[in-house]
Amino acid sequence: MRRTGTTRRRALTATGALALGAVLTGCGEDDKGTGAGRPVLTEAEAVRADKALRRAAAHTGALALAHYDLVTEAHPDAATGLAPLRAAVRQHIGAVAAGRPQPPAAAPGPVSTDRPTALKELAAAERRRADAHAEALLTAEPELARLLASVAAGAAAHAYLLTELAKETPS
Repeated sequence: MRRTGTTRRRALTATGALALGAVLTGCGEDDKGTGAGRPVLTEAEAVRADKALRRAAAHTGALALAHYDLVTEAHPDAATGLAPLRAAVRQHIGAVAAGRPQPPAAAPGPVSTDRPTALKELAAAERRRADAHAEALLTAEPELARLLASVAAGAAAHAYLLTELAKETPS
């Protein structure tokens, strides 16, 4: 004989379905909200923030490029090995600058006359560049954040390669 009416199983199933519906509805409401605790920006504010982040990222890249130039000038025999990394930094600058011309950065200072030390200094500059881009991710809009993440990963890879090159290079 079959029971009619509400059973405990049906009541729990209905309650679970309502809870799931509430959770799914709550997850979708943040389409135009603050998103991850960030304030809602007007379109003009978002454009200004994007330009400022891009300008800062391009400046950081220009500093790294100037450092590559100093190392290459001080150690011409390293130019061949550094050329692909330097070219990648130039492409990173072009990507974050969105085609806007950037003024050259001031040279970061004298470079060590010891080639392995100069390469280690360049690796440290690349780590700083990766850190700066990673920090900018926190305030960047999604499209720029993806670009900055890629550039930060590239800078981190350069730092690793330069550190390994410094280990292999005789003094």
